[in-house]
Amino acid sequence: MSGTTETSSTASPLPVVGRGRLLQVLGMWFGMAAAIGNTIAAGIVRTPGDVARLLPNAWMFLGVWVLGGLYAFSGASSMAELGAAIPRSGGQYNFSRRALGDYAGFIVGWSDWLSTCGTAAAVAIVIAEYSGALFPVLSGNLTVLGHMRIELIVAVFVILGFFVLQWRGIRWGSGAQLSTAALKTGAFLILVMACFLLGGPAHRAAQQSTISSLALPSGWPLIVAIMLGLQGVIYTVDGWDGIIYFGEEVRNPGRDIPRAIFGSVFSIMGIYLSLNLVALYILPMNEISGNNFVLGTVADRIFGKLGDPIIRSIMVISMLSCLNANQLFCSRTLYTMSCDGLFFRRAARVNPGGTPVMALFLSTVVGVLFLLTGTFERVSAMLSFFFVANYALSYASLFVLRKREPEMVRPYRAWGYPWTPGIALVASVLFLAGSILTDQKNAPWALATLVLSYPVFRVLKWVTHRAQASAGANT
Repeated sequence: MSGTTETSSTASPLPVVGRGRLLQVLGMWFGMAAAIGNTIAAGIVRTPGDVARLLPNAWMFLGVWVLGGLYAFSGASSMAELGAAIPRSGGQYNFSRRALGDYAGFIVGWSDWLSTCGTAAAVAIVIAEYSGALFPVLSGNLTVLGHMRIELIVAVFVILGFFVLQWRGIRWGSGAQLSTAALKTGAFLILVMACFLLGGPAHRAAQQSTISSLALPSGWPLIVAIMLGLQGVIYTVDGWDGIIYFGEEVRNPGRDIPRAIFGSVFSIMGIYLSLNLVALYILPMNEISGNNFVLGTVADRIFGKLGDPIIRSIMVISMLSCLNANQLFCSRTLYTMSCDGLFFRRAARVNPGGTPVMALFLSTVVGVLFLLTGTFERVSAMLSFFFVANYALSYASLFVLRKREPEMVRPYRAWGYPWTPGIALVASVLFLAGSILTDQKNAPWALATLVLSYPVFRVLKWVTHRAQASAGANT
């Protein structure tokens, strides 16, 4: 990490809207807890099996995970500079809007908000399914207003439970995040140590397996396999910049935002690489390839019949941490967009506990609707196009702001500028192009959404402008 002599941050002025304000009570550890809680979730269950199916070679398998970590690390310094210089809650939306204008900010903000609401719905249903496996009374079918699965009812109540928790205030939400992230991190570390200490017999059996060798593709199929594997890894490690959603709630953003971002990248990649090394140590490659529950298989070899409930319990804690973080992210993004006139003014109201209550309420409603209609998978897949596009816009924003606002106070400057941000930007653009070429199912829908976003943007701007003008005339 490299710093500068500047000691204060410059943020674009936040309009005073409604009543109440966000509370500046968060620190570095919360930022890391939000990132770890959001990132290490369902992806670690499924992604290793998908990557191994594409690249059934131990070195290629690990190499893709290392490349994903390097991509995150190359972008970390850029996000650290932007987050410290523009300490507003709401995430990457703030950077694109300040550097590239309202429309760019609108695209980033709305795609981020909707996809995060969809992710919250998906995580809630996984929590319910894993809980049903642990407690059979929570699984099966139940007729309520039609034919509704118990898992769906549990998922709705989990989302509503976090709504109530966060409605009470940021201290409640941050406390839940710190405790669940600490529990999940400790549980994964204990699992890794147990596997290496107790997994000798399973390791020897894996080495002696006569069917552990699978064919690795070559030529163009190998390049495609690397691209698809890297796509899965990058989606899985996304979330390391979680603290930027809480910029104006951090006590010392110039110091704590960069520290939290770098600490999150190293912690997340350390946990992911450790878990994948454990999988390679305990299982032959043919049992990892295509396995949708690799950690469960690993635990079965170490703990026997207790393995499955142990892993599912860890994953429930992990998912609860992820859901809490996602709902915190959603409310901050919508709140800040409302402050800037890109959504209705009422969504910028904050209660005495520091929670943007209307933004949280709307985010919860959208998450529940995604659950009840079963559309969260389609929404998340369609908006995955914007996932890397948003990063590309953020990295481009760094270059624009360096040139246009050289006097901006920057408590932290991206090390290696312009090379490291340039590498991150080029990698994002190439990855985005690869995603469009390899995902013919969802890319057209994403592009259609992009085209339709402009008239929606203009209508919202017109409506909010008229509302603000009317409010001004009545005062």
